[in-house]
Amino acid sequence: MGWKKLGKALLFPHIVMMIALLPPATVLLVGSMVFVGTGSPIAILSYVIAAYTLTVWCFKIPYLIRFFKAFKNENKYARRWQDDARLRVNVSLYGALAWNALYGIFQLCLGWYHHTFWFCSLGAYYVCLAVMRFFLVRHTRKYAPGERIETELKKYRACGIVFLLMNLALALIIFFMVYWERSFEHHMITAIAMAAYTFTALTAAIVSIIKYRRYKSPVYSASKAISLSAALVSMLTLESTMLTTFGDGTMTATAQKWMLGATGAAISVLIVAAAIYMIVTGTKKLKELKNRG
Repeated sequence: MGWKKLGKALLFPHIVMMIALLPPATVLLVGSMVFVGTGSPIAILSYVIAAYTLTVWCFKIPYLIRFFKAFKNENKYARRWQDDARLRVNVSLYGALAWNALYGIFQLCLGWYHHTFWFCSLGAYYVCLAVMRFFLVRHTRKYAPGERIETELKKYRACGIVFLLMNLALALIIFFMVYWERSFEHHMITAIAMAAYTFTALTAAIVSIIKYRRYKSPVYSASKAISLSAALVSMLTLESTMLTTFGDGTMTATAQKWMLGATGAAISVLIVAAAIYMIVTGTKKLKELKNRG
C-alpha cells in the first residue's frame, strides 16, 4: 500500500470504523480526566485517540451534509417533517411536556426526601411549565395555526398571566439560592455537561422564537416563550453550580450572593416583561377582533 492510499485510509476510514471509534475514545477521555492524571501514558493515549476521532469526523462533515440533504429530499417522511410546521411544533411540545413533567416531579420528590423548599420551588416551577404546555398541546393537536385565532389569543394571554404567578415560585428559588446559599457542588464533568445543555437549550429557545414568528400563531409563540423561561431558570441554576464547583476561593461569599442576586433579578424582570407583553398584546388583538366583528 502506497503512502497516498495509507493516508487516505487513515483520514477517511470506513463509516463503521468511525462509529466504532466513538465509544472507546469517549470512555478513555472521560476516564482519564476523572480517574487518571493528565500526564499519565493512558491520558496521553486517550487524547491522541480523541483527537484522531474528532479529526476524521470533521473530514466527513461535507459527505454527511450531502447525505442528509439527499435523504431529506428523497424520503417522504423527512419531507413531511420539513414541510409540516404543525407536526414539528407538536412533537416539540409533547417532548417538552414530558420533560418538564418528569423533571418537576423529580424535583418535588427530592424536596420531600430532603425536606427542603429549595427543590420544591424548582419542582413547582417546572410542573407549572408542564401544565401550560399541556393546554397548548390540546389546542395544536386539534387545530392548525390561525384556524381559531381568537382561542389562540386567549391562551396566549392566559400564559402571560400564569407567567406572572409563576414568578412567585421563581422568587422563592432566587431567595433560597442567595439568602440561604442553597447550591450544590457537582463533579467537573457533570458541571460541564450542565453548561452544554443549558447553553444549547437557551440558543435553541432564542432561535425558535425568531423562527416561529413567521407563522403568526399566538400558541406557537407562547410555547417558545415557555422554552425560553425554562432555559433562563436553568441558566440561573448553572451559574450557582459553576460558582460552587469551580470556585477557587478568590470570590467572597458576599460577592457570590450579589452576582446570583443580580442574575436572578434580571431573569425575573425578563420573565415579568415577557408576561406583561403577552397580556397586553393578547388583550389588544382580542379587542381588534371584537371591533371587526
